[in-house]
Amino acid sequence: MSGAALQAKVAAARAAGALSRRAGRGGTSLPGKLLMRLEPDAIAALALRLGRGSAVISATNGKTTTAAMVVGIMQRTGARLVHNRAGANMAGGVATALLSAAGGGWVRSPPTDGDLGLFEVDEFWLARVTEQLRPRALLLANLFRDQLDRYGELETIADRWAEVVARAHGSALVLNADDPLVADLGKDRVDGDRVLFFGVEDDRVALAGMQHAADSKHCRRCGSPYVYDAIYMGHLGRYHCPTGDNRRPRPQVAAEDIALDGARAARFTLRTPAGSAQVALPLPGLYNVYNALGATALALTLGAGLEDVRAGLEATAPAFGRAETVQVGGRPLRILLVKNPAGANEVLRTLALEEGEHDLLAVLNDGVADGRDVSWVWDADFELVAGGLRRVTCAGTRAAELALRLKYAGVPTERLHVVDDLPRALDAAVAGGSGPLYALPTYTALLELRHELVDRGLAASAFG
Repeated sequence: MSGAALQAKVAAARAAGALSRRAGRGGTSLPGKLLMRLEPDAIAALALRLGRGSAVISATNGKTTTAAMVVGIMQRTGARLVHNRAGANMAGGVATALLSAAGGGWVRSPPTDGDLGLFEVDEFWLARVTEQLRPRALLLANLFRDQLDRYGELETIADRWAEVVARAHGSALVLNADDPLVADLGKDRVDGDRVLFFGVEDDRVALAGMQHAADSKHCRRCGSPYVYDAIYMGHLGRYHCPTGDNRRPRPQVAAEDIALDGARAARFTLRTPAGSAQVALPLPGLYNVYNALGATALALTLGAGLEDVRAGLEATAPAFGRAETVQVGGRPLRILLVKNPAGANEVLRTLALEEGEHDLLAVLNDGVADGRDVSWVWDADFELVAGGLRRVTCAGTRAAELALRLKYAGVPTERLHVVDDLPRALDAAVAGGSGPLYALPTYTALLELRHELVDRGLAASAFG
């Protein structure tokens, strides 16, 4: 197809996106979706204009935060990023990001608005997107049980990812050593060629035992249950197969001497092949330490220096709904996305480090993007915080079920308040006390909450 023909399709897609935005419908994916209908290979064609190639991030949890960290690091190197920063992580969102970066004379020259692509990609869409992008580097951070009605079991996704890795001969791999399913994907690379592993190496933050919601507990090679010497988060930890078929690789990028400061921050020693550095991360929880490790390993693979990494991590601002704070009615509202058992458990583990009693706004939806099956809330360890909750306002399409789960976790019924409608629930939660209010929304609930805050003039953008 001629450049002129493709440029005409690009113009049509841009016009559709502009109309969508003027109609108040967003437009973070629509232009790319339309372009891909007009030209199925649009991602490949537009990606060729990126002078420094591209990198892809995929994971069940932490894609958006990890990508934000990588952006902060790589911008310090002078890279001009093309990034699907609105979190539109399917093929349409990637195409839209590339479309937005294409300069007016893009047919004959590289785009004027970026030279390095950085794309977070939904785990289900990874194969299709990487086939077109042919990225320089591929970061696979974790696989947790999430939306079984949409994705299927973890082993199904791992098999798809294995096929992606097998075809990605030209891509460097960045893998989580502590996740058995993910680490196993690098085993067949000859002599570990172009594979960089990251992980935690501090047993002081290890759990006392395997959590009920832990997922990948069996060797993918022989089916034997793993023996864990330390468990850090869900099924992430230091493990080996008793038959000798598999064991956790030693990470080249690691976090040591970790200190978790409640729902506010974390500190750790970052060890890398380029040296070590002390990092004061302005985001809470061990899960964000893992995000920082993945971001570090990917950034080093893309050519960043250690000082760029340290400075970029320490300047990271909370991504949309991921530990961000908004002032509402004189109270700080701290928003912590929860969307599956492993992620919820880490948020609850972080909240449990905060002293005193807490007020909670918990919002459970069962939209398509959340997963229709919300039974996962019974695998989340709300018992960790039940004794420290002063007041809980439950909202969302499945508010009553969430309240029931919290009652069984041990929260007294007089402290539970069910208000299905989110705006009214927000008002009730804010009026019900003073000090910090913690919001734990599922994905579509997070979008609703953010739009409500924007409508009230309390947040600048519905998309962060």
